[in-house]
Amino acid sequence: MKRKRNDPEANMEIVWQTPANPPQRQDYIFRDGIRYVRPYYFEFISHAKNRWAGKTIVDLFADEFKGRPREYYVSAVKAGRIQVDGQIIPVSYVVKSSQKISHFVHRHEPPVLARDVKILHTEPDVLTVCKPASVPVHPCGQYRKNTIVGILQAEHDLAPLFPIHRLDRLVSGLLIIARSASKADIFRQQIESGEVKKQYIARVTGAFPEDEKVANVNINYNAREGKSTVEVENGSNGKNPSKGKAACTKFTRISTNARQSIVLCEPITGRTHQIRVHLQFLGHPIANDMLYLSESVTHRSDEGLSADRAAAKSGLPLKTNHCEIHVPHSTAELAEDFDIDPMCTNCPNLAPKGYDGREEGLWLHCIRYSGPDWTYECPYPDWASLN
Repeated sequence: MKRKRNDPEANMEIVWQTPANPPQRQDYIFRDGIRYVRPYYFEFISHAKNRWAGKTIVDLFADEFKGRPREYYVSAVKAGRIQVDGQIIPVSYVVKSSQKISHFVHRHEPPVLARDVKILHTEPDVLTVCKPASVPVHPCGQYRKNTIVGILQAEHDLAPLFPIHRLDRLVSGLLIIARSASKADIFRQQIESGEVKKQYIARVTGAFPEDEKVANVNINYNAREGKSTVEVENGSNGKNPSKGKAACTKFTRISTNARQSIVLCEPITGRTHQIRVHLQFLGHPIANDMLYLSESVTHRSDEGLSADRAAAKSGLPLKTNHCEIHVPHSTAELAEDFDIDPMCTNCPNLAPKGYDGREEGLWLHCIRYSGPDWTYECPYPDWASLN
């Protein structure tokens, strides 16, 4: 869909994208070890919820989408960048339930580390890759093109893709992707039936015990804080049991230098942050995991935001594997690589607002998945050596 910009400063043609527009190789800009996405025009579509009914269109956006100031939404409605049922409406328009609401934006995606998505193994219906830390697996939140699925489509013309498991954005390692929905269903059925074994390695604090350790404690995830906690029963009588979800992980030490250890992690269940919080519970959190390190190691937090807190605020990974990468506070010097939109609240910067600071990819890496008649593996990362 093409529209003419009404702004008198630039009478140019705008091509609006939707999820149907695939990522292209030329969509990416690489600077100083960072992969940016060239900003693009995008139509966000939603349908009015019951609680939205009765609000004016400006009040709705100002109340529900606080990432932009109210003045922006007033201007966007007047310019036709916010529409209802495909029609330009006045700022006083009152929304009705189930109406289609379109928001046409100049979209700036969060940057990620400019590391290759290495293809490990290819079959007619299966693809395995080594996912770099900082890159989400599939479109979510502000990420669309800066994802594993998007990069593989843009750089290797691979589509459609069906990831059969997920890795957190800050976690690296093996990712298995089906090339068809039917093959993805087979994998998922095996995972749900408990036939699939998962193995990760982590670099943790201290000398991890030589004997195998099993953390079999419930986990409760707090979505607002973006953090999990273990919950044990209160009292020896078994009353007031935990409200968390059952979770179990086996751990085996691979090596140690007394200060830190490399540990094999085998999650039996799959809860949010399970390995991370279970390692904390055992007293050996991941050595660069600011979210779950004990308070006795808080001096590391002086170096910058924790990976997760920064992800919640901005999503920008800036340091990994002892290599520090700085993103300029202002990326206006990169503006020649894309068209500036005078209505955009992020321009002239290339990255969205708030994407500065420092962050690490977690020292947590998926190395192996195995099922009834298959095994896929990924090489160890550089940080797995304690030399």
